Amino acid sequence: MLEIKNLTKRYGNFYALRNLNLTVEDGELFGFVGANGAGKTTTMRICVGLLDADSGEVFIDGKRMLSNHRMLSNKIGYVPDFFGVYNAFTTMEYMQFFAATYGLVGDDADNLCMDLLRLVKLEHKADADVNGLSRGMKQRLCLARALVHNPDILFLDEPASGLDPRARFELKEILKNLSSMGKTIIISSHILPELSEMCTTIGIIDHGQLMLKGTIDEIHRAAAMQSPLLITVDPSAVDMTFQILQENPNVQHLTARANLIEVVFTGNKQDEASLLSELVSKGVPILSFNRQEGSLEALFMQIVTRARGQNPQRPGAPMGGRMPMGNPMPMNGMPMNGAPMRNGMPMNGMPMNGMPMNGMPMNGMPMNGMPMNGMPMNVAPMNGMPMNGAPQYYNNQPGAANQRQYMGGNQ
Repeated sequence: MLEIKNLTKRYGNFYALRNLNLTVEDGELFGFVGANGAGKTTTMRICVGLLDADSGEVFIDGKRMLSNHRMLSNKIGYVPDFFGVYNAFTTMEYMQFFAATYGLVGDDADNLCMDLLRLVKLEHKADADVNGLSRGMKQRLCLARALVHNPDILFLDEPASGLDPRARFELKEILKNLSSMGKTIIISSHILPELSEMCTTIGIIDHGQLMLKGTIDEIHRAAAMQSPLLITVDPSAVDMTFQILQENPNVQHLTARANLIEVVFTGNKQDEASLLSELVSKGVPILSFNRQEGSLEALFMQIVTRARGQNPQRPGAPMGGRMPMGNPMPMNGMPMNGAPMRNGMPMNGMPMNGMPMNGMPMNGMPMNGMPMNGMPMNVAPMNGMPMNGAPQYYNNQPGAANQRQYMGGNQ
């Protein structure tokens, strides 16, 4: 069992990890998902001994690992997000080289290397130059190399990145096979649906903190519960239904278009059944009553958005571990490209006096094309509809005669 307790890593004032706590049970295929810069790679590099933590500890089977690198190296295998191969080697020689680093030589080592190549479906490439392998084959070769010493736990940092659909499918099948053999696998990605197809458990990390962890079924249920209820009633019963729903404490938001009512509902399945029973008992003619299909992407974005609202970055701090691109604002007299300022003029001769780089004045129009009147050009409503076709919901405004809205809670 892998246990991560209060793991913290800072770079100056930026927290890559902030008191991260995580438990992965033996035999789990654990998906570690988060946006770029959320802390996935930092966590993995600390767990495999490539990076020191500022505080916290990593336990494997109850034993401290960060202070015992020899024991750690025998327990874990690591497939990084970017890795190199030795161009002069064949695939078999590459495997033999890494087997030798663990003291495995001779016929037994050769048989082991061929078995591992067979496991990752590369036995037919044993005599091929590693430099001639496709990216997907190199990824599988790196996985085979990480298995040479028969580790208990495998860490794979975004192994499916850049692979074509067939290579992704083959990788998923290999990982499922390894999991069935009892290996504990931690695999990272920034794509939640991708991990949900192969993992038994998912953890979502953001700003160096674990935001959500659960089995695949639990994650899917959480996604479904974030989706609104869709209730279609007889047109004559819209007003009555609206009044009943407004009195329900689990109703946070209502939107009605014609006879379709969309309900942001915070209750569970039993609460849904009670609401349906109440509507029927009060004589509402219901044509349909169901949850909108849950979206894993929507769940992920909701969790990340909520987390970033609770943990705003300080001004000038890196976002996701990196400095945002395209920001021309000078910092302490030094623009981001490093050109020093002299009398308000950077040394490359470009003025910083409100003129865009092509020398054309803004005339009230910033360079990104957004007018200065508070309404962006691409969302100006046209008869109640924005230009992208998404409906706008109003309260008794012209152009929205068939649309009604109710905000519950404290609003």
